[in-house]
Amino acid sequence: MPSSDDQTIHQPSQERLVELAAAAGLSLNDQEVEDYQQLVNSTLEAAERVAEADNPRFGVHDIKYTDRSPGYRPDADEDPYNAWITKFTVEGAEDGPLSGMEIGLKDNIALAGYEMTCGSSVLEGYVPQIDATVATRLLDAGATLTGKLNMESFAWSGSSDTSDFGTVETPHAEGYLTGGSSSGSGAAPAAGDCDAALGGDQGGSIRVPSAWSGLVGLKPTTGLVPYTGIFPIDRGYDHTGPQAKTVEDAAAILEAIAGEDLHDGLKMDPRQPRGVEADDYTGALDEDLEDISIGVLEEGFGWESSDEEVDTAVRDAIEVLEGLGVETEPVSVETHRLTVPIWTVAATQGGISLLKDEGVGTNYKGWYWDDLLEAFSKFREARAHEFPPTVKTSLLADAHLQDEYSIELYAKAKNLALDAERKYNVHLEEHDALVLPTTPMLPYERDDSLNRVERVSRTLGNLANTGMFDLTNHPALTVPCAKPDGLPVGMMLVGSHLDERTLFNIASSFEAEVDWEER
Repeated sequence: MPSSDDQTIHQPSQERLVELAAAAGLSLNDQEVEDYQQLVNSTLEAAERVAEADNPRFGVHDIKYTDRSPGYRPDADEDPYNAWITKFTVEGAEDGPLSGMEIGLKDNIALAGYEMTCGSSVLEGYVPQIDATVATRLLDAGATLTGKLNMESFAWSGSSDTSDFGTVETPHAEGYLTGGSSSGSGAAPAAGDCDAALGGDQGGSIRVPSAWSGLVGLKPTTGLVPYTGIFPIDRGYDHTGPQAKTVEDAAAILEAIAGEDLHDGLKMDPRQPRGVEADDYTGALDEDLEDISIGVLEEGFGWESSDEEVDTAVRDAIEVLEGLGVETEPVSVETHRLTVPIWTVAATQGGISLLKDEGVGTNYKGWYWDDLLEAFSKFREARAHEFPPTVKTSLLADAHLQDEYSIELYAKAKNLALDAERKYNVHLEEHDALVLPTTPMLPYERDDSLNRVERVSRTLGNLANTGMFDLTNHPALTVPCAKPDGLPVGMMLVGSHLDERTLFNIASSFEAEVDWEER
């Protein structure tokens, strides 16, 4: 697709107009063809005026920290877990709350001058012209950015073996996966290659690799953290957040990156409600658990895919919280058991729709990422055959669903998620948080012999407990709670919208009480 910036807007011939009409389900007689050619051409004249106008600049185009080392791809000796795609150094402000902290970025987060691949050869060679808002905020807070981290191809998987740049393993156990899609963002901090990372989460992609890497990982309330300058999947459940070795680091990072993304009084990110602000998350760390009540979500345990060690570890962790004075009560949300089918339909039709719109989309008020639109359009046309099997499966399924049912099932899936949100909220009105295993199972073992069907089939099973909370927009935090057989287990805490403070409070108290690696 040519760029409109340097192309005259061509007017269609009558023959082409007849073809376009037929594709739209319209039948035109000779007079209608003549009439509509004139009417369409008048619309195209307006389009040409837009094409001729200068592209406006906004604050998102301003690069604050320009001293940047060259990027390079580390070899296996430097990167034994295959966590990194590009390494570099960009130092932030001299002082700040994150001063001295080294942070890696998932490779769907833009940083000007460095390639952004989204874990796929399709985008290989694309170099953004902007810094994502969250990257600038980390630098403003004094952090040093140290590289772009490996991820599942286009974030379309919950495992860590579908990246075009190779499989990522958890540093805790040789031959086991770190989970995805923010796989490198789990492995790198766990290996000590950086202090923390930013990941992305549309179905569990922060929490799964955090759980399988023994990290604290937070999917914030939808819209709390700006997504400007990050490759999207669905604006309804795009999230970015911290993956860190401690609750304190995760809380400090959230304080630095949360809040409304405004430039010249204009809201850049349509996901964000007006006036959303960061809270004093680190201030919650030393608060006691007096009067804290937690609902134990029973549907989060005992899945067909559950490992007994996981359920046992999380129930033991709940007993630790009870010993700290937390009141607990079993609660039930039956719709939670439909997480994977609801999420699959919503992600297939919603995510593929945005992918077909060059990763930028339409019908929202906010900043449109023009250089991504142009680059992705060119790369997609030339390299669509390089999409991973996960994306190809969704493309084909979406095409069939659109042909047979339009968006009827997508709408129903979103309504079922809305109903689940209502049911979770009933319990969150009575309790300060919900608790359940982050993933039902222990980390997957690496298996390079899996065929395409086997590999794709297991990419979503570990999202069974995480995926619904992306759709319902609740904050959800995983904290490591045990390490049976050398494999990390995460306990997930889910809170009311914009109540991340309570989750940090509970997680910090638990973290201070146990040595999870000895449990």
